[in-house]
Amino acid sequence: MAKPKPQPIADAAPATLTSRTTKQELVLSLLNRKEGASVEDIMKATSWQGHSVRGFFAGTVKKKLGFTLTSSRAEGEVRRYRIELRGAR
Repeated sequence: MAKPKPQPIADAAPATLTSRTTKQELVLSLLNRKEGASVEDIMKATSWQGHSVRGFFAGTVKKKLGFTLTSSRAEGEVRRYRIELRGAR
């Protein structure tokens, strides 16, 4: 006699999938803010090292996703990066 298959809980899978935010999504949301984000901001949010943040900028943000990444630095402030929206200046 075959064993019956266990029935999945109806709401368990969608709740865990939608409540999870990846580090990529987190970094992109930081870069999309009006003020952007510094490398230090992203390091704190993701527990990455500085070289990993800069590698993510070059490999994922610019090459893989094709976003234009701009940086600015006010006098006495740290450099901040943000994703440039197409057609916005």
